[in-house]
Formats: sequence, structure tokens, C-alpha cells
Amino acid sequence: MKKNLVVLVSSAVLVALSACSENLSTKTQETKSATQVKIQHQNPLLAEYAGPYGGVPAFDKMALTDLKAALEKGMALKLAEIDTIVDNPEPANFQNTIVALEKAGSDLSRVFSYWGIWGSNKNSPEFRDIQKEMVPKISAFNSTITGNEKLFAKVKAVYQSEELKALTSEEQRVTWLTYNSFARNGATLEGEAKARYAAINQEVAGLQTQFANNILADEEKYVLFLNTDQLSGLSESLVSAAANAAKGLGKEGQYAITNSRSSMDPFLTYSDERELREKVWKTYYSRANNGDEFDNNELIKKILTLRDERVALLGYDNYSQWRLEDRMAKNPENAMDLMKKVWPAAIARVDEEVADMQAIVDAQGAKFKIAPWDYRYYAEKVRKDKYSLDSDEVKQYLQLDKLREAMFYVAGRLFNFDFTPVPEGSVPVFHEDVKVWEVKDKTSGEHIGLWYLDPFGRKGKRSGAWATTYRSHTTFDGKKTVLSSNNSNFVKGSQGKPTLISWDDAETYFHEFGHALHFLSASVAYPTSHSGVRDYTEFQSQLLERWLTTDEVINNYLVHYKTGEPIPADLVAKIKKAATFNEGFKTTEYMASAIMDLLYHTTDPAKIEPQTFEKEQLTALGMPEEVVMRHRSTQFGHVFSSEGYSSGYYGYMWAEVLTSDAAEAFAEAPGGFYDKDVSKKLVDHLFSIRNAMDPAEAYRLFRGRDAKVEALMRDRGFPVTQ
Repeated sequence: MKKNLVVLVSSAVLVALSACSENLSTKTQETKSATQVKIQHQNPLLAEYAGPYGGVPAFDKMALTDLKAALEKGMALKLAEIDTIVDNPEPANFQNTIVALEKAGSDLSRVFSYWGIWGSNKNSPEFRDIQKEMVPKISAFNSTITGNEKLFAKVKAVYQSEELKALTSEEQRVTWLTYNSFARNGATLEGEAKARYAAINQEVAGLQTQFANNILADEEKYVLFLNTDQLSGLSESLVSAAANAAKGLGKEGQYAITNSRSSMDPFLTYSDERELREKVWKTYYSRANNGDEFDNNELIKKILTLRDERVALLGYDNYSQWRLEDRMAKNPENAMDLMKKVWPAAIARVDEEVADMQAIVDAQGAKFKIAPWDYRYYAEKVRKDKYSLDSDEVKQYLQLDKLREAMFYVAGRLFNFDFTPVPEGSVPVFHEDVKVWEVKDKTSGEHIGLWYLDPFGRKGKRSGAWATTYRSHTTFDGKKTVLSSNNSNFVKGSQGKPTLISWDDAETYFHEFGHALHFLSASVAYPTSHSGVRDYTEFQSQLLERWLTTDEVINNYLVHYKTGEPIPADLVAKIKKAATFNEGFKTTEYMASAIMDLLYHTTDPAKIEPQTFEKEQLTALGMPEEVVMRHRSTQFGHVFSSEGYSSGYYGYMWAEVLTSDAAEAFAEAPGGFYDKDVSKKLVDHLFSIRNAMDPAEAYRLFRGRDAKVEALMRDRGFPVTQ
């Protein structure tokens, strides 16, 4: 998920996407020799992974004082490897050019495994200082490689050679991806245009990093501390979690609602205190939009302007046109067309949901109209009224540990994987909350890889949930096994008590595990085959959410945290009956962000003032006033803190069309969601292949046809028009 199509600089680009050097010339004198070995011994961040399971990251030895030197040395070593490729007098071929590039940069890749931990799991002011200094240098390093004309000439020669026809299908695709990554990233430019392209990359990288850090600053700065008389409506588990959070912030005896989604969402759902709900809502949705040093409005304008200038150098009319060219959507018109097919039904459903909520308010004799900070609270009341479904009652059956066991069960049935905890202390971890499991094939006992889990929120950890790898499966240079990781921000239960989560959080838990299974099931040979197509890579994870509602999971793993009793059948029936409840809200808040992303990147940046643009465009769309974008502009990290999802946030819905269609394939199968034949096709064509095949072709092999949007409409309970 973190690999980028720019295969030559995948590790370095990962940094910019996650925001994610001395004189680095293409003729660096460093070589991989005894000097390098010495450097590796001196700097743990450069050293090859050692220990069991094919080697593991030395998380117990990582120190920020080593980071800058490791980055600089890693970049220098990779440039030396590039020089070796360029200086090879033999005619360019697949082995001495493409394979050599696949091997280049292994030292730097390891450094970025640690960089990712500091950036996402252990962020600090000290790290941000290093990040601010090094990101522009990393961008310059990237440009040095993509701007290397002799290297591009060799890649182009292989891509246009007769040899290409004799290569395997994966080798042909790796060659195309390599060539395309050069061509789409400035390699065809010359002179001043090439220099300007590199300068823009460097400036954008710094701005994106600052954007992400501003969000984190506001998330850490704003905390609402409550007293016991302000807890009305909150469940025992929520109160316990808030008390635990306050204790961690040095306010024992009080209750903390932090400025994160995992804390904000349940508070807005259950708190009876309307004024406090409004305060929490406004604080959360005003992140990086407070007119202070952490305000992101000007950064948005600068980032959009520079991105637009950069793609203009390549001959594109707008950034979206460039970004979507090699994705399933192909162009912004196709992406927007999908949005427009679903948007009218979504906002119409919001009107229905608001009417139901307003009826409750009116019946209570209250004299206010539903506001955004009321939506979750009154939606919960409608849920209870319409479906007799209490989300907090459901939560009592959603224990984090039991859900993890359920995920392992699903992985065993579909992928034939077995998860076993590694002995305590045998694998280094970067925080005491992190646990590790070994993954094996259940039949052969073959070692597949390791799975790291970092489930709880804490200071310095970025919000949300994500998956990544510290090493991917490859075989081209000796077999490498997988080191995969899932990361969440659940609010930890009090000492001795289980962590209980919401149904939405349980779906997210399964979702991110889907990414891990995508990593673990890989059967490809080359690193570049792991590069993601953004409107496809969310499909596998979205699909895995469907197994949460299978009978096998519900009946065996959803048990009450106090009594151990399985979740009652009537409560399960209510959950399934309410499956499309509040779908208007969920679809509209997501789609508003996805549409705005496309609009930001297809509009002349000179005409954009972010707050005005956001308001005007949403008004033109008919955005319900009771709902806001899931990610408002100044906190839209997917789009402005990296280029991972920039002009590509629509991809979640594109992938959901695939998800809904694939789920119907399982539903129609004799064995249902555990059907062996459909499961095998799923693994063979949609999980193990990664990006070694065009995703559209891979999906046709699985389904026998293209996916249909009607499946998505049925899933969400929206009208299906013929």
C-alpha cells in the first residue's frame, strides 16, 4: 500500500507520500564495499535486518540521532548503484537495467521503515525538525534519479527492445511501470523545464510535510477535559476510556475527549450535553483552520499552484488529468461520472434521515433544527426507535481481542493462513503496545511472514488507521518473506478491562487487516509489482469488511465482555436490518470530500481561496447543511499532506463498486462467503497478483466480466435506475 509507481525511487517517494545530504551527485564515489559494511555496523538504521524470520527491523535500536546520517548515507549508496547501472558498457537489457534497478536502494528502504515509524507512530518535535530539513533533500534526490538522462535512455531501450516480447508477463509489466514512472515524472523534459520540475517537487514535498504537521499540532493542542457532571449519556466503557486518556495526559480524576476521530465520534453519538457536542464538533472540524501558525489555507493554495505548474510542464491541462491517466478511472471525467451517479441518491437519503431526527427533536418540545453536531446523536436515537438497535449495546459484544481472533479465523478459511504469537521479546518492537504474530501456511507449515499490530492511540501517533509493510514478498533476488503491520487509534480500556469498540470501528479493523492479507498473500517476484493503483488497492480491504457479518464470525467471536454469552440472535437480526441505516450521512460526507478533491485539481488554482471555494462548490452541489465533508479542506491529509490520494480520493468509491460486485459473487456461491472455489479465485486473481497485472484484467478473471455500479447502489439501499 505504501509502494509508489515511481519504482526507481520507491523508498524515497514513500517518504513524501507518508508526510508521509551533502552534495548528492550522480557520480558519487561511494561503493557497496567494506566501507558500507562498517557504516551499517555503526548505524542500526542502515544495517540489514538480523535475527529470526528472515531478519526483522531493529526497533529496539532505533535512535533519532542516527536518522539524518542514515538517510544521507542511504541516498549516497543508492546513487552509487545507479551510477553502476549507467556506466555499464554492455547494451541495456532486462537484467542489467530493470533488475538492477529493482535491487538498488535496499539500504535506503530499510531506513525508511524506521522513518515511517517516527512519522506515524512515534512523532515528536525532534523528528519534525529532522523531517523539515530532510524532505527537500529527499525530493532533490528523487529528481536526481528521474532526471538522469542516461538512465532513462537505458530504461527506454529495454522498453522498446525485442527482448521485451520474450519476458514473462510480470517482467513486461515491471518494465512498463519503470518506463512509465520516468516518463510521467519529468524524464522527457529538458533544460530549464527539467530543472523547474525538480525544484517544484522539492518545494511541494516541504509544503506537504508542513501541512501534515499542522494537523498533528492541532490534534495534540486541543483536548476537552470533563468533570463527572458532564458525562451524561456516555456509557461505562466510554467514561472509562476517557478517564484513562485523561490520566495519560496528567489529568487523573478528569475525563479527556481528545481531538481525534476515535474520541470525537463516540462523544458526538452519545453525549446529552448539546453545548459540549457543539464545542467538540467545532474543534475537530476546525483543525488547521484557526488563523494561527498552524493554519493550512495558504499551504493549500501553494500546493495546488505548484502541482498545476508541474503537470503543465508535461503537457497536461490539469493535475487530475495527469494523476488518473494510469489508474482504473483513466481520467477525471470518468471518476466524476461515478460520483454523479451516486450523489443524488445520497443527499436525498440525508433529507430522509434529517426528517426522522427532526421529528424526535420536535416531539421533545425542543426549539432547534438539527445541526451538524446533532447528527450522530439523533441518528442514534432514530436507530433505537426504528430498529430498536442500541449502538452501545452492540459495543458490549465487540471486544478488540475477540475481533482479532475473528480476523485470524477468516484468514484461515480464505487464505489458509495460521497466526501464532511470537515468543515475548524474540522480535523487537517500537512500543510496548505492539504485538507480533508469525503467519504460516496451515497445510504445509511454510513461513509466510510476520504481522505487527499497534492498536491504541497515544500522543505522537497520527490519527486514523493504516497498514504498511517493513518488507514485501519478492523472489527475484532470493525469497524474501513479508513483514506487515496494522495500526489503529482505539481508545484503550482501563487496566484489566477489555477494549470495546463501535461497529464502524470493527469494520475499520477488518478493513485494515484486508490490506495486511493483500501483503501476506503476494506471490510476485519483483518489488515494483507491489506498487499500488489507488482506485484498486482499497478494494481488497473493503471486501474483507464483509466477513464481519458472516454467521461464523457473529456466532463465535461476538461475545459479551462480562458474561461471555454470544450476541443474541435478535440483536444480530437488528444489526443486519439496519445495515443501510445512516447511509446517506456516511456516503455524503465521504463523497463531498472526493468531489472536492477532483474540483480542487481540475480548477485553475488562481481562482481558489480554499474556504470560499469549499463553501461555493458544496452549495452548488446541494450539500445538506447538516453534514460536512469527512475531511474538510485544511485537514484533508489524504490529498494535501502527500500525493498518495491527491485527485484520487474518489478511489474508495471506485473500489467499493468492485467490492459490492465481488461480494455478490460470494453471496451467489453454494458455499457463501466461505466458498472454496470463489475464495481460490479471489486469492489467485485479486490478492496474490498485486500489481503484476492490469487490475481491470485481473478483476475480469475473477468475475468473468467488469464490475457493475448497480451492486453498490443495492448495497447502500439506494434506488437502482435502469
